[in-house]
Amino acid sequence: MQRLKDKIRDIPDFPKPGIIFKDITPLVKDPAALRLSVHQLIQPFLGRDITAVAGMEARGFIFGSLVAWELNLPFIPLRKPGKLPYDAQSVSYDLEYGSASLEIHSDALDKNDRVLLIDDLLATGGTAKASCELIEQLGATVEALAFVIELDFLKGRELLSSYEIHSLLHY
Repeated sequence: MQRLKDKIRDIPDFPKPGIIFKDITPLVKDPAALRLSVHQLIQPFLGRDITAVAGMEARGFIFGSLVAWELNLPFIPLRKPGKLPYDAQSVSYDLEYGSASLEIHSDALDKNDRVLLIDDLLATGGTAKASCELIEQLGATVEALAFVIELDFLKGRELLSSYEIHSLLHY
């Protein structure tokens, strides 16, 4: 995992003073590192009864779509408001530095779906928790969540304690 950790760049005071942003751009720029991260994200879930992969806008789209491709499963985008052209379900939530909303097409999932939720980073858990709620609103089951990075000191895992979580890098 050190190879992946070496590809994460710290950006101090972004998006506001006191925050150290974990920039994944060097990781996704390196094809071998990106391939390794996707390979490591899917390992615990090979052979599991997962029917779809979902990812949150925007960086969750990068890893989520690659994971879905590797697992030969549909990718379900969780979008910012106003981006989906069809009937959508919505949920609002608090971030560590503001608030936001996510939407999903109302026919994207159903009660038979078992979803692997992917994002680049687990911080306070607000976005991930809202994503789980959105998936569950459609009757689907969240099988597990997987992240490239987990900021352990923000304790997002505690908010998601009823879900299985797999994170590659811990800070």
